[in-house]
Amino acid sequence: MLLDHYVTLGRSGLRVSPFALGTMTFGEDLGWGSSVKDSEAILRRYLDAGGNFLDTANIYTRGHSEKILGDFFAGQARLRQKTVLATKFYGNLFSGDPNGGGAGRKAIVQQLDESLRRLQTDYIDLYWLHVWDQYTPIEETLRTLDDQVRAGKIRYIGFSDVPAWKLSQAQTLALVKDYTPLIALQIEYSLLERTVEAELIPAAQELGLGVTPWSPLKGGALSGKYTRDNHGQVEAKRGAWITASLNEKAYAVLDVLAKVAKEADTTPARAALAWLQGQPGVTSTILGARTLEQLDDNLRALAVTLTPEQRKQLDAVSAPPAYVLTRMLRPPFSFGYGGTTVDGATHPANAMAPKDERERY
Repeated sequence: MLLDHYVTLGRSGLRVSPFALGTMTFGEDLGWGSSVKDSEAILRRYLDAGGNFLDTANIYTRGHSEKILGDFFAGQARLRQKTVLATKFYGNLFSGDPNGGGAGRKAIVQQLDESLRRLQTDYIDLYWLHVWDQYTPIEETLRTLDDQVRAGKIRYIGFSDVPAWKLSQAQTLALVKDYTPLIALQIEYSLLERTVEAELIPAAQELGLGVTPWSPLKGGALSGKYTRDNHGQVEAKRGAWITASLNEKAYAVLDVLAKVAKEADTTPARAALAWLQGQPGVTSTILGARTLEQLDDNLRALAVTLTPEQRKQLDAVSAPPAYVLTRMLRPPFSFGYGGTTVDGATHPANAMAPKDERERY
């Protein structure tokens, strides 16, 4: 398979690359991302290789990720038209403003306009709800998104990191009320995170949604950089985000992954990506890269074919307990409300957001 062997996303006619390029690392605002120059080089390499699916969010590097993409495509109308540009809403970039984030009508319209401004485009190809907003009726969110589709500001919609029951409710309401239906589900999925197979993956398949996994290498834990033998000796740039995943269960997976990668004459990262891309329901896996070398290495996973026996070994060692249920997915950073109190619950300001009242980009 090649990067330009496009696949349709869910029950839609939208054609995307089997690997999407995630841009959460575009910008150095959080201390571990890529410079503007490096981000543009990564973006150019991905597009030149035939990739057409870009994933960002309003909250990524405090808006800088969207700004980098907007500056890159400025003056390149034809290239922008060829690209499937996806971004997300929910994250609050305005500390102290309870309607600066979330999934209510006022918040969505404001966030969409701000993203369009930063991206320097008239429309978003795929607009994602970043996480479920438990304070907003799902009918309000769906109707607002449908209005924006009808206004020409959005082409398609998808949900990210929501419980399976909420996903099912939303898609059913959209179909019954003749709102724009969802076409995709974005969730964390990897050899070290398979709880989504209990309900979310089956729900997506039943509802006609393409699955786009994020963190397919568990933030780098599956890259091959970390092993049982060097435990505690390799510094993780993203700190506890990585080290918290490196337990005995993870090392058992890493041991088998290294074995399979050697048999397949490839790297652990590529083997992990090949396993994930071959899982039922998965349409386009989201890659994150801080360097050209990382991107090139990950893209080569499209040429890796694992044998049934190799997949069986990885399935067995990484399988979650049979009784496990999907997690109650809630905002990982409480970034919808930015240091305000909503319905009696106080939400801390998200570290991703600017420290003052004004949006930085």
